[in-house]
Amino acid sequence: MAEPKTTRNEGDVAAFLAAVADPRRRADAEATCALMAEVTGAEPVMWGSAIIGFGVYHYRYATGREGDWPAVALSPRKQALTLYVSAGFDGYQDLLDRLGPHTTGKSCLYLKRLADVDENALKDLVAAGFRHLDGRTVISEQQ
Repeated sequence: MAEPKTTRNEGDVAAFLAAVADPRRRADAEATCALMAEVTGAEPVMWGSAIIGFGVYHYRYATGREGDWPAVALSPRKQALTLYVSAGFDGYQDLLDRLGPHTTGKSCLYLKRLADVDENALKDLVAAGFRHLDGRTVISEQQ
């Protein structure tokens, strides 16, 4: 079975953030990284070449595939600042309603501008996602 492509590594988080080309996206990513470190109490760690993770959980699928993934993470993508809330957003609609302009995927939160969102709602969402998964093992019957 192939190893996961995105794994925890010793990459330099500060250097990664400093290399973000768009100045506004870079500032948003740096501020979000600081917010996530404050809320989680975890040190930021590079996962792959473009994801900054906080905490970790272990997953195991029915197929036997397993690995580790950050409990919460961020990536300053070109289209949007992407936050990974691995627990997903079920049960967090009240926080999403307070958050302000955003879009979501299964476990991704996309923000165009950090200044446009409610910082307290974002902190609460990150904290809830982190508490839900950090240090746990998730076993899924699905692939």
